[in-house]
Amino acid sequence: MNLKRIWILIKNEIFHGPKDVVLVMSIVMPVLLALFVNLAFGNIFSERAALGIYDTGDSQLIAMLESSESINLKIYTNEANLMSAVENGSVDMGIVIPADFNDIISSGTVNMQAYVWGEIPSKNLVIIGTVLTDTIYELSGAELPVNIETVALGDESIMPWSDRLLPLVVLMAIFFGGMMIPASSLINEKNRHTLEALNVSPASIGEIFTAKGTVGAILALFMGILTLIISGQLNSSFLSIVLIMALGAVMATEFGLLAGAYIKDMNTLFAFWKFGGLLLFGPAVVYMFPQMPQWIGYIFPTFYVIKPVIDLSVNGLGLGSIITNLTILVIIVIVFALVVSRVVSRLSTRALRLNG
Repeated sequence: MNLKRIWILIKNEIFHGPKDVVLVMSIVMPVLLALFVNLAFGNIFSERAALGIYDTGDSQLIAMLESSESINLKIYTNEANLMSAVENGSVDMGIVIPADFNDIISSGTVNMQAYVWGEIPSKNLVIIGTVLTDTIYELSGAELPVNIETVALGDESIMPWSDRLLPLVVLMAIFFGGMMIPASSLINEKNRHTLEALNVSPASIGEIFTAKGTVGAILALFMGILTLIISGQLNSSFLSIVLIMALGAVMATEFGLLAGAYIKDMNTLFAFWKFGGLLLFGPAVVYMFPQMPQWIGYIFPTFYVIKPVIDLSVNGLGLGSIITNLTILVIIVIVFALVVSRVVSRLSTRALRLNG
């Protein structure tokens, strides 16, 4: 492959490629869906994580927490009021500080019980836990293990709808653009008979597929990151999240290139997208309804895109915790790359016979 020719094809695809409804939907639909989910269910305009405290003694912990810019602190005069506030969602978490808290710190291990609102966003749970750990470290002058035992109050679903719908939003952003853009571009080329014209030029079928796939992957990656920004779920694991989304974008373009190679018209492509949605969005349905058996998600290839993204962004886990799913994702991407390569080789051979 000639990188210079591929770059020329990429520029041609960006500036002179089809600007039809598929491109508009690839950009507009994910943004509108992300905005709707966060306006209706989420935290796009929400306040900081709210922590309620009832101090049975005279600890310095409250004064130190009041200076934190990451949380809103509310003080309660008895445990009953604290539990009521947690149950109705006035605060995300409530903690009772025991009278002997200073002695507990000096013992070397801090065990705390926390009341948690049943619909607390996972992000707020992580933020409050981090703030408490850092504050206790500052108070004690030593890095102590902090064990927080949570008791859910109110709706015990734990996962709010903003988190449940996030996988659908992210998968829509990545796979609509990443799959539909290269597929529709190839179909338009075939319908206008310009693919044959490109093929008799110095550019090869492989270079044409690479250019169209690159444009689709870049758009898919950009839209995936944008939806996470809108959802407020982009955190310190940014580079790891980008890596996972980049692999997901490549997978999406591989699906799109295969679809574009065999589908003859746009109506069939939209029908394929409609009825093939189960393959793409099956994991999102599993996330929406936690009562479903979670093993079902492992059947779908897109699960290995969305599971690491959710673990990193929503659940606050590190790269080490997603290595298994990341490895499976890499294997899936490689397998589909080999399939695409096989298809390109077959199309190239057919083109040589026709032109010969």
